[in-house]
Formats: sequence, structure tokens, C-alpha cells
Amino acid sequence: MSSPTVFVILAVAILVIGIVIGLVAFVNGRKQPSTRPVPPAAPSGTITEEPPVEETEASEPPEAPVTTLERPEGTASRLVRLRERLARSQGGLGRGLLRLLSRERLDEDTWEEIEDTLITADVGVVPTQELVERLRTRLRVEGADAVSAPTVLREELLALVDPTMDRRIGVTGADGKPGVVLVVGVNGAGKTTSVGKLARVLVAEDKSVVLGAADTFRAAATEQLSTWGERVGVDVVTGPEGSDPASVAFESVKVGVERGVDVVVVDTAGRLQNKAGLMDELGKVKRVVERHAPVTEVLLVLDATTGQNGMVQARVFRDVVDVTGIVLTKLDGSAKGGIVVAVQRELGVPVKLVGVGEGPDDLAPFDPETFVDALLDQG
Repeated sequence: MSSPTVFVILAVAILVIGIVIGLVAFVNGRKQPSTRPVPPAAPSGTITEEPPVEETEASEPPEAPVTTLERPEGTASRLVRLRERLARSQGGLGRGLLRLLSRERLDEDTWEEIEDTLITADVGVVPTQELVERLRTRLRVEGADAVSAPTVLREELLALVDPTMDRRIGVTGADGKPGVVLVVGVNGAGKTTSVGKLARVLVAEDKSVVLGAADTFRAAATEQLSTWGERVGVDVVTGPEGSDPASVAFESVKVGVERGVDVVVVDTAGRLQNKAGLMDELGKVKRVVERHAPVTEVLLVLDATTGQNGMVQARVFRDVVDVTGIVLTKLDGSAKGGIVVAVQRELGVPVKLVGVGEGPDDLAPFDPETFVDALLDQG
């Protein structure tokens, strides 16, 4: 084979090889992923957003969301609901007593049944004995024919609940300073919820309020109280989770003084570890708060369904802080109405507020006559 022929064959071979290599590179290049990042696929059930639509001159800006504040119920409607709820949940006590007192013959067995009924209703042993003795005396002296057993029972129950106690909540400060309400109680009694509901009561009375979220040891307490405040337009002073409760209480009252509000309500920490720790904690809160304004009310929140077990808590708080009023929660459920009498006797301070449901306005001022009439299911 001549040299020119060899050169031609080699040139053609080289050309063919080059073409083949180029085609392979081209095909492989098309199979490689793009270097541009690809957004991750939306998870199942997620609606992806459409690309934004450019505004034209004729389009209008979106309206800002309007926050509608709630207007809490007034005292009158709360008292109506208090009576209705108590009549449903507590009426059995009154009906049981009236049934026993209506017997033709009130013998010793009947009086023992009356005592058992009252003690079972958490009235307490000593108040029960006093009530039974007064009932026996009046019905014997005045005569069953001359007086109505329901009338006597109502009068004596009312005396036992003691309508002479001052049940006003101390929300008025002196020298232009706000009233300062400390709310104490163990976690689980409804303390933070009661603070939120109390704020609604005060707003319904046209008072300006600041709330202090000083229960910093319970994770959800601050968020819970902030939600209550948002609903009625009340500012809530908060601190980091686990921070010193006294510092949050201090700042809350400071803000209240600076803004000139009517009332500052402080939700205190609810840990009941031991009496010494509780005394130190609540004592510190009260001391630092009073650098700005005197404390005008200390409300102890008790779960009414705990009955006599709740009295143990009441005694501890009585010993470590100057309790001025009681808030009884869950009185519309399985609670027994006699706890009102027992806790007042134990602490020597009045029940001022009662919780009668889960609704935001189901915290009502305690009214002795409404309470007794509900027990007896009388209009």
C-alpha cells in the first residue's frame, strides 16, 4: 500500500474516532444534573404558593387585619349564671336537707342523717355541729307548726356562710398608684386562668389593667396569660422562662405605675415544694413589688373539687402570706358547696370569687344569698 493511501486511511480513522468521542460527550452532558439548586418538593397535602402577581396601578394594597377586642360580661349576667350553675350542681345538698327536715318526726336518727349529709358536702365537722344545734333549737323552741323548715334552713345556712364578710376585691391604690393584686395557689388549681378571667371582670368594670406573668416556672403560663390579655386588650409583662418570678412582678408593677393604670394583677409561681421555699419566694415577690406600690389584695386560688384536701394547701398559704380573699374554682362540677363554709372558717377570710364553668366569663363575685338560694333551688 502506497504512503498516500495510508495517510488517507489514518486521517479518516482519526476523524471517525473524533466524531464518536464528540457524540458520546454530548449525550453524557445532557444526562448530568443541573448545577442550579432545585427547590424541595412540597410534602404530601401541602398547597404550594403561586408566583406573586405584580401589582398594577389599579390594584389596591391588602387591608391590615382588624383585631376585635372582646367585651366581657357585666356582674349582673355573671350572677344569673352563677345561680343557674350552682342550682344544677349543688341543689342536691339543699334538697337532701329539706327532705330530712320535712319528716313528721325529727328523731336522733334523722339528725344524724342531717349531720352526715352536711359533712359529706365538705362543710366541716365543727360548722356542721353548730348548724345542726341551731336548727334543733329553733325548731324546738319556735315549733315546727309555727315556722317553715325551708325558711329556718335558709336563714341558718346564710348565717353559716356569713353575709357580713367584706367580699369587695381590693383593687384601689392610694396616692394615685394602682391597686396591686397578687394571685397565689398551687399549679393545677386554675390560678393562671383565674388571673385571666379576673382581668375580664375588671375590664367589664371599665378599669385599666396590666397583668404580670410571674409564674415563670410553668412553660405554658406566660403564653396562656398573654392570650387572655390579647382578648380584652390588656398588656401582659413577661420574662424568660425560668427567670426570677420576683423580677417579673417588680417590672409589672413598675409598668403599671408608669402608665397610670388602675390595677396590676400578678400571677405568682405556683410551686408548692415546702413551706420554707414558698415563704421565701412569695415573701420576695411581695417585698420587691411594694417598692413601687403597696399590695392591696392577695387572692388564694383553690380547686373546690379537692374538698378537704384543699384545706391542707390553704393552711400552708395562710401561714406564709397574708391571704385576704379566696377564689374557688370548679364549683359547678363535682365540688361540694360546703367547702365555702370550711375554707372561710379555716382561714378567717371570705370567698370573693367563684368559678362556675370553663367559659371566659365564668368567674363571678361570690354572693352569699345567691349561693344559699342555689343550694336550696329557690328563685
